[in-house]
Amino acid sequence: MIPHQAILNKAKDRTFTRDPDIAPNEDYHDILDRLEAEGEWEVQRVPEPYIEVQTKFGRTKKIPVEHTWHHKSCGQCGHIPGYSTSVFWLNRKLGLDYHDPTDQTSCTAWNYYASATSNAAAQAAVAMRNFSAAAESTYFPIIHCATSFGHYKETREQLIHSPELRAEVRGILAKLGKKLVIPEEIVHYSEWVHAMRDRIAEHQKYDMSHIAATIHPACHYHKLVGEDAIYAPEVYGAHRTAIITSMLQSLGIDVRDYSTWYDCCGFGFRHILVSRDFSRSFAVQRKIEVMMEEANPDVLVTHDTGCVTTLDQSQFAAKAHDKNVGLPVMSDSQLAALALGAHPYKVLQLHWHSTPNQEFLAKIGIDHEKAWAEFETATEKLKSGEKQALTWEDCDE
Repeated sequence: MIPHQAILNKAKDRTFTRDPDIAPNEDYHDILDRLEAEGEWEVQRVPEPYIEVQTKFGRTKKIPVEHTWHHKSCGQCGHIPGYSTSVFWLNRKLGLDYHDPTDQTSCTAWNYYASATSNAAAQAAVAMRNFSAAAESTYFPIIHCATSFGHYKETREQLIHSPELRAEVRGILAKLGKKLVIPEEIVHYSEWVHAMRDRIAEHQKYDMSHIAATIHPACHYHKLVGEDAIYAPEVYGAHRTAIITSMLQSLGIDVRDYSTWYDCCGFGFRHILVSRDFSRSFAVQRKIEVMMEEANPDVLVTHDTGCVTTLDQSQFAAKAHDKNVGLPVMSDSQLAALALGAHPYKVLQLHWHSTPNQEFLAKIGIDHEKAWAEFETATEKLKSGEKQALTWEDCDE
């Protein structure tokens, strides 16, 4: 086992600073403001209150506390619905104002990364239409999917440097009766979890000091426009992104290191479409088995749709081949909600996950059989027609 805690303890004693002047790219804040002053677009400002965090090269990024517009993920809604509901539950638990929009479309990242069948104007127009919808609501966008997050950051780079593309997108949006609006920051939900970690820990219900975890940082979070990802000196001396690890530490969890932390989860977008066996093998042999052998964690925590899906569901086939698997996989929002007392099935919807997680639930003190019976009682009301849908009140029972 790699002595991860020793590394973290050492990192806490270090003073780590990075000079934003040596960053490899321009500060997009300055460019957004300049182009707004020139009439190229409107910039939606991060609402107060907000929390300031540091990105890779020491620049400041604002994370809104509330009044947030949640850009949901197609993969989460279709494969891991408890991912998004956990984000919403956390907002409700903390008494924060948020908006779950009905006029949001999916991003175009599937076209961009998987099939290359789209074009720059179409992709940018979809992104800006969503941002315009958020601005019209007066709520600030929070992106649930790391791939949407990375894709939108790359789209922002294209729009910043191409006046021709901006003009084309403005024309498309005008036909929809919308303005070209870009947010001051492009914020991923896990950045919000990171910024809110201490407040989340204040409401912690279950002791997790005896829990060991490994993390997988999503490639599309910290490798695409990487200078915009959050880093902190208390996490590896700011040599790795602080996302997930910081939240787990706040909950008292032992975060353990492993040698292939930088590797992709195996999803890879195009890989999962055209070479699924390769994706599954990579997820198991380069990620899950390495974690099991080097760190022996109780749970694996990540923060992207494809990562949770691939790392969780690839283990089912691997078990048939006697691979060293059986590691529960959750998003950081799910684990945070669970720590605060969210229902494992009504809110986290862990029954959608393929890898068994009952042993983990029992280890933190949750009676999973009782919780499942409560969930079945709730769903019986749906079957009988007594209720049309589970409400937040049902989830709090």
